[in-house]
Amino acid sequence: MKIVANREKLLHAFSTVAPVAPSRSPKAVLQNVKLDVTSEGATLMATDLEYGIRYEVDGIEVETPGAVLLRTDKFGPILRESSDETFRIESDGSTTTVKGERSKFNLPVANPNEYPPVASFDESALFEIPSRLLKELIRRTLYATDNESSRYALGGVKLESDGQTITAIGTDGRRLAKMEGPVNKVGDPVGFGEATIVPSKSMAFIERTVMDDDGEIQIAVRQNEILAKTPRATVYTRLLEGRFPGWREVFPSRTESAKIEMPVGPFAAAVRQAAIVTSDESRGVDFTFADGTLTLAGKTADVGQSHIEMPISYTGESITITLDPKFVGDFLKVLDTEKTFTLDLADGDSAAVFSTDDGYGYVVMPLARDR
Repeated sequence: MKIVANREKLLHAFSTVAPVAPSRSPKAVLQNVKLDVTSEGATLMATDLEYGIRYEVDGIEVETPGAVLLRTDKFGPILRESSDETFRIESDGSTTTVKGERSKFNLPVANPNEYPPVASFDESALFEIPSRLLKELIRRTLYATDNESSRYALGGVKLESDGQTITAIGTDGRRLAKMEGPVNKVGDPVGFGEATIVPSKSMAFIERTVMDDDGEIQIAVRQNEILAKTPRATVYTRLLEGRFPGWREVFPSRTESAKIEMPVGPFAAAVRQAAIVTSDESRGVDFTFADGTLTLAGKTADVGQSHIEMPISYTGESITITLDPKFVGDFLKVLDTEKTFTLDLADGDSAAVFSTDDGYGYVVMPLARDR
């Protein structure tokens, strides 16, 4: 194999792919990234057997096709530390030579034929999702998942679709976030079912891979895995096993509750201030809505007290609810600070429901007011 590569473009591609390769593994071959070169171009591949990626590399001049395994802990630093514009990379099966204008490295190689296959995207029946929407679906639900629970299904984001709308749901059992938006169905693809739960780690990687200007992202579901294809990359991941909670029942249908429009920026600032005196043992903040004012009160015995006020549009009967400020803050972090949202409250013992006008909903259970 012989190629001449633009170092900056190869560095970008390698930095995208390398995090998939495990730093430690019983199968040492997985600690490499595979570079597969054909007469048409070059593809970088990495996998940890649970999820993987194929990434098309720009800026490659192919002289001789072939394949080589590149150690992530060696080849990555070579790309990062060099100032050379191009690299000539050659492999004869026993040694890989990486040569720049003012540098040269000889690296031992492993057999590329021993590298496990990385799934490619060859489906003609699929779903198409706008790249910006896919990133929002992930960003607005991923934080609510739970990777520490023994209920493995909670460690991922559930995907559902009726063919026109896609919905993503994340929950840790104490709160639940869901985001929905339009999806286009091409052909008759396998649908998102009860078992379409994507691991949180894989969802985070898909978000990092997708760019805002990627246009339509293609999604396909197989029996126990899901694939996402961008203009440059294909990511696949195994799906989680387990039963996901019935999330629709979590969103209450209320007619007598208070619907309060809240500004994101000022509310987020008030929550952060009130949370200063909270601790792991005393996490709750009292939120009192009354007479055009929201009062936030936090109290911890050996830390202190907080009392924060902000004007709001609500003038109904007084409602006090105790919430974990971290849970509230997580919701606010993924919103534009200039926007507003609606807070639906019934009383201090019922779930608080946060919603926006672009398909985003969030439910938080109140804490016991025992302080």
